Amino acid sequence: MSLRDKHIVIGISGSIAAYKIATLVRLLRKAEASVQVIMTQEATQFITPLTLSTLSNNPVYVDYYDQKSGEWNNHVHIAESADLILIAPATANTLAKCAQGICDNLLQAVYLSAKSDVCIAPAMDLDMWIHPSVKNNIQLLKSYGDLIIPPGKGELASGLVGEGRLAEPEEIFQFIEDHLQANQPLKGKKALVSAGPTYEAIDPVRFIGNHSSGKMGYAIANQLRKLGAEVTLVSGPTALESPEGVQRVNVQSAAEMYAACSNSFQEADITVMSAAVADYTPIEVADQKIKKKAEDFSISLKKTTDILASLGAIKKSGQILVGFALETNNELENAKDKLKRKNLDFIVLNSMQDKGAGFAHDTNKITVINRQEEILSFDLKSKEEVAKDICDLIIAQLSK
Repeated sequence: MSLRDKHIVIGISGSIAAYKIATLVRLLRKAEASVQVIMTQEATQFITPLTLSTLSNNPVYVDYYDQKSGEWNNHVHIAESADLILIAPATANTLAKCAQGICDNLLQAVYLSAKSDVCIAPAMDLDMWIHPSVKNNIQLLKSYGDLIIPPGKGELASGLVGEGRLAEPEEIFQFIEDHLQANQPLKGKKALVSAGPTYEAIDPVRFIGNHSSGKMGYAIANQLRKLGAEVTLVSGPTALESPEGVQRVNVQSAAEMYAACSNSFQEADITVMSAAVADYTPIEVADQKIKKKAEDFSISLKKTTDILASLGAIKKSGQILVGFALETNNELENAKDKLKRKNLDFIVLNSMQDKGAGFAHDTNKITVINRQEEILSFDLKSKEEVAKDICDLIIAQLSK
């Protein structure tokens, strides 16, 4: 299996077994994965950051702040970019910090910010491995949903023989490969996602737009990609970075978004239209900047093409079409009407009345209505978690 477009973050703590990670990085790179290495200060005593940077073809992060470059190593961004986080070797000290939520280095900050699955490969001496406190920490980590790659048996650095050896690089690689393959229910599916606002030009410097940041659509595109889908993201103007492994098509206006979505829709198994598309656009666009002269100024507008309704009208059997509705009043009634009129499989309702939901926030609170008018309400969550909920509903719909 190729790991192309998969981004693996490896956290190395201070164990002599750290030297094995050089081989693991080579295996992952050979499988076409992208690898980002984070090291504790103690780990740098066993293998150099230069070695791992050379093998991974990425800079190695050790501290929050890079003195040489003057750049801040953003632990949240590192964690959010990962398809999987691996901590290997994980010492007894690192296990304890993860279990208890102690955050005193960059590796721990990334672990506590994880959005993806976390795999932990312990390495320590036999007496430490069998100590009740270590066993208790392992159980705590499992209860958090972390995956433990069991240590092997053999001769240890102390001279003792028994459990505690870091699993071999080939074993860790196989574990990662198997896990990622098992967690790709959308493998072979094509997905289309729209995100962000549209800008409808008035003149060369002014436009009609809205406050959409694109964060929700980008989170959905990223989650679909993590689940194995081949994703095309049609994006209005945003300041967001493209999710790794996603094909991004940049557009400005509603007309451009309609053309781009229409171009990809026929081949899409899954389409999620989360963009906030302008309902109206100026009839005429001035060639030059309009000067402020008259006391009053008016713009004649015309309706834009209803992209969602257009796609719903040509939707084929087996295609899933998801729409969004941002409402300020009569939320459920308006969303149900939109669901029927536009031939959607389900609609995601946002209410401007909900604190922490809507444009620009990092969180969202949604209600989902399906074709049977069943209503599913979700609590306020991060947009990454909301994206997972939406994708779970898509997977369930595909299995029917």
